[in-house]
Amino acid sequence: MAEPTGSKLPAQSTGSRGAAAMGGFNTARARIMPYFRSDVIFALGVMAIILFMLVPIPTAILDLGLSISIMLSVMILMTVLFIQKPLEFSTFPTVLLVATSLRLGLNVASTRLILSDGHSGGDAAGAVIGAFGNFIIHGNYIVGVIVFAILVIVNFVVITKGSGRIAEVAARFTLDAMPGKQMAIDADLSAGLITEDEAKTRRSELEQESTFFGAMDGAAKFVRGDAIAGLLITFINVIGGIIIGTVSEGMSMSDAAATYTLLTIGDGLVSQIPALIISVASGLLVSKAGVAGSADRALMNQFSAYPRALALSSGLMLALAFLPGMPMLPFFTLAAITGGIAFFSLRTQKELEKSGATAPGKGGAPAGAQGAGAQALGGLEGAASAPVAEEPISNALAMDTIRIELGYGLLPLVQGEASHKLTDQIKGLRRQLAEDMGYVLPSVRIQDNLQLEANTYIVRIKEIEAGRGDVRPHMMMCMDPTGANINLPGENTTEPTFGLPAMWIDQQYQEEAHFKGYTVVDAPTVITTHITEIIKDNMPDLLNYAETQKLLDELPKEYQKLVADVIPAQINVGGLQRVLQKLLAERVSVRDLPTILEGIAEAATYTKNISHITEHVRSRLSRQLCDSHTNPAGVLPLVTLSPDWEQSFAAALMGDGEEKQLAMPPTQLQQFITDIRENFDDIMATGEIPVLLTSPGIRPYVRSVIERFRPQTTVMSQNEIHPKARIQTLGQV
Repeated sequence: MAEPTGSKLPAQSTGSRGAAAMGGFNTARARIMPYFRSDVIFALGVMAIILFMLVPIPTAILDLGLSISIMLSVMILMTVLFIQKPLEFSTFPTVLLVATSLRLGLNVASTRLILSDGHSGGDAAGAVIGAFGNFIIHGNYIVGVIVFAILVIVNFVVITKGSGRIAEVAARFTLDAMPGKQMAIDADLSAGLITEDEAKTRRSELEQESTFFGAMDGAAKFVRGDAIAGLLITFINVIGGIIIGTVSEGMSMSDAAATYTLLTIGDGLVSQIPALIISVASGLLVSKAGVAGSADRALMNQFSAYPRALALSSGLMLALAFLPGMPMLPFFTLAAITGGIAFFSLRTQKELEKSGATAPGKGGAPAGAQGAGAQALGGLEGAASAPVAEEPISNALAMDTIRIELGYGLLPLVQGEASHKLTDQIKGLRRQLAEDMGYVLPSVRIQDNLQLEANTYIVRIKEIEAGRGDVRPHMMMCMDPTGANINLPGENTTEPTFGLPAMWIDQQYQEEAHFKGYTVVDAPTVITTHITEIIKDNMPDLLNYAETQKLLDELPKEYQKLVADVIPAQINVGGLQRVLQKLLAERVSVRDLPTILEGIAEAATYTKNISHITEHVRSRLSRQLCDSHTNPAGVLPLVTLSPDWEQSFAAALMGDGEEKQLAMPPTQLQQFITDIRENFDDIMATGEIPVLLTSPGIRPYVRSVIERFRPQTTVMSQNEIHPKARIQTLGQV
């Protein structure tokens, strides 16, 4: 899976200049804060906005409020133009709500002044509204009505509607992409590619991204509602002003219409111009998603990446300049500008091609931090950086040692903040295997596979399927330890690890299942148990040469002299790898590596046969072997091999010295298998898990037969029984 691409926090994404700026801002803020409480000031400001709607305010305060509204809208637009990523202005929805509330509060306040004092003249609602009414529309209210209508149409129909749609789609796609991005983060964490802190940062950025675009979807409704409210308030002001002027103030219809319409249109323009600016800022912000860098740099990088397109545009402008009746100066000037940019961009691309680089921006996106057009504009943005080289084909040869593929229905198991996530359990499994087996499991990659059924998973070892199962992510698997039928409502199934009959039950029946003595596990535990058994079965294949060398390198300093004496003088790393693989094949922990090396050093003096060396090492690990198979009472349960079978196996060994092979007739082997099954099934029905005890000479050969039909059965020789071990013989084969 591709790694999720989330926007970084502002302090991390603006580079050294941004960090310095933030540092300077924080320093200034630290100096100012002892004198001003920003939270108190903000609260008072919000209360003032509400008071604008309820309490009559003087014209001077109204002028100040309108000036603040215009300044705030311009500041928002400039901030949007210069930010690098949308998340750097994550407070935009809140700022938009405050700015909209401020405009609406000022609208109500100005409406009160216009309707109450509008008969007194053009400055009845303050100097700002009067200036807009007289200077911008030149005192002609018909022109003002037309300009106001055009602004409303542009704002409401074009900008607001488009930015709202972009925000809605961005929010939807961001939420849809969250499971895959979270899986990528968890998979990278499980693979060891990132640390816990990096994973937390990425999850935080992903959460901020989804929250931001969701909030932007709602914030677009603020802008839309503001435009509608402005239109309705203007209409009400005009009608109400004419009625008040003619009925209460004794004005003629024409004078009332001219006076109140002029004030109302001025008030509407004062509100609509900041609203239009913020609508443009909102559209720029939501349309910036996926584009890194400030708006001017991104546009210049991408336009200048195609100089031939600029050259054709220049030629068209030049042709229009010479058309009869067309003004030559503007078209000729534009032709010269675009032609100059095209010339410098093309020259820059050729220089990059000569140096072995590729021009940025190919493929529809800038490939470097700067574009060719930046150099064409005087090199203000620095030299163009070379793009990332194409991934070598040899990377396709790399394979995942362990990979888990999940159907789309199992994505909830690896996402969210649940305490029993599959990724957390796999991290615990790796730690537990390191403690139990002395072997650090390679990184486990988790990825989705849309070709699988929704609730199916596959475990692959070195790209080969090693097991699969079917689980229900929001249900519990219930099993009866006695194998009896489960008396609960649910869906019958088979436990994927050991093939036991089981049932998927709803979580509400969990307590009842525990009360009845059933074993109840959740879906991540089912998968983790399956993975554990698969890994233990395939552990010899997972222990490669590099991992063996890593085990040696990680031994404490006091054992490095032992390593130097044994390797390569007594045995090489490859031979040690084969010894460890044979031990792991029988699920013998290799955590006590110093004892294993000592055993190898002793055996290497009289044999170079890996099997004989392994048997000697097992005898050195007798305490560990006995301890790992004792029952809760501290007793090692045994099933011994009868003298007849001992003699039969010894007689079936063909060859001399280290070249012996087992050559037992098939009928005799079948009889041996039958006897083992009958004896072990009877004993295991009592709750004991016995160990088969043989003589040292035939133990490897007996094990080679048993591992084909009962791989979990432990076979030990008499040399591997520690003198202090408490033993109990339960039967004889």
